[in-house]
Amino acid sequence: MTAATQADTAQRNWQGRNSLDVERVRADFPILAREVNGKPLTFLDSAASAQKPRQVIDTVRGVYETEYANIHRGVYFLSERATANFEAARGKVQRFLNAADVSEIVFTRGGTESINLVASSWGGRFVKEGDEIVLSIMEHHSNIVPWQLLAERTGAVIKVAPIADDGSFLLDEYEKLLSPRTKIVAVTHASNALGTITPVKEIIRLAHAQGAKVLLDGCQGAVHAPVDVQDLDVDFYVITGHKLYGPSGTGALYGKKDLLDAMPPYQGGGEMILRVSFDKTEYNVVPHKFEAGTPNIAGSIGLGAAIDYVSELGIDRIAAHEAEILAYAYERIAEIDNITLYGTAPEKASILSFQVEGVHPHDVGTVLDQEGVAVRAGHHCAQPVMDRFGITGTTRASFGAYNTHADVDRLVAALAKVRELFG
Repeated sequence: MTAATQADTAQRNWQGRNSLDVERVRADFPILAREVNGKPLTFLDSAASAQKPRQVIDTVRGVYETEYANIHRGVYFLSERATANFEAARGKVQRFLNAADVSEIVFTRGGTESINLVASSWGGRFVKEGDEIVLSIMEHHSNIVPWQLLAERTGAVIKVAPIADDGSFLLDEYEKLLSPRTKIVAVTHASNALGTITPVKEIIRLAHAQGAKVLLDGCQGAVHAPVDVQDLDVDFYVITGHKLYGPSGTGALYGKKDLLDAMPPYQGGGEMILRVSFDKTEYNVVPHKFEAGTPNIAGSIGLGAAIDYVSELGIDRIAAHEAEILAYAYERIAEIDNITLYGTAPEKASILSFQVEGVHPHDVGTVLDQEGVAVRAGHHCAQPVMDRFGITGTTRASFGAYNTHADVDRLVAALAKVRELFG
């Protein structure tokens, strides 16, 4: 698919939706006012970690300045206030994902810990020798390595669903991999390296028909589209705070309550217990059974503030705005010779992954940085998909709620500098 064709597709995907007041949004992000190397900051790396609005920054600072104490243990005012705010944030995640019950939301340090929790706890109990784990070739390393570790411990077999040349998920080929031995399917909702949005409802339906459970890595998906875990009927769904305009070191795991109840604790320590003796320990109920130790209290409350923020803007409006920016980026990138695009599936998030012919992605990224343009260069923690295309990496520009046409123009102008330097 050419850049022009992709631009037409992206254009159709956003037309007719409500627009976002991007200038008002940009005013909420203090870091966007700074300069880098004497140039206005053009931040195009939200797929790695989004910037934080003032509303989130103020919330986290306010916790530490006026309301901080440890939670669930104190009987004094500050502890009770911190506990209430922490649990209110859990309720915000529940509503954001439309989970049936707040007990189905486990706070974690992010997507990586959430996936490791499921692989270690659920997988450790229910996956046996000869069972099958199905992944896709697009997965981030954090949705590959935990399952490899599980397979090494248990003797399970990993199968990998392929993709088309444009990065589309091949549903028919995926279906062929499923069997009664399939215990779990773990796939991305949206690829961090290509932007491909996978057909998650069909992925789940086909897996369930074989009796398998499904984990969706929603670290990219939940940022770009509304998520309803009940409508999807997904068994586990993973989000991370730092891509959702929230604090780093925060995230959440959604799990169906009956599954969480059947899983053993992931870690031991305070908070995850009801009573400890040297004869026997009684574990706490879910979700607390999986939240050993003092959590990131201020960060989790900040995650709640981030969810408030994106909910106020409207995920649909954010997605429509990002699709429009992506369409414009495809129009502008088509003006540049010797650019190869990777990930041009019809359904995709606002990620532009490309190579400049004859120039290493790291060199492209370095030149762009001198122009104040921040992009990601490399394999994006997704080496198998790079191997699929026979490359070592790409330059990736990823767009968020705060990006504008001017950001795309500065990217294109900076790429012209790359051509000047490298010919």
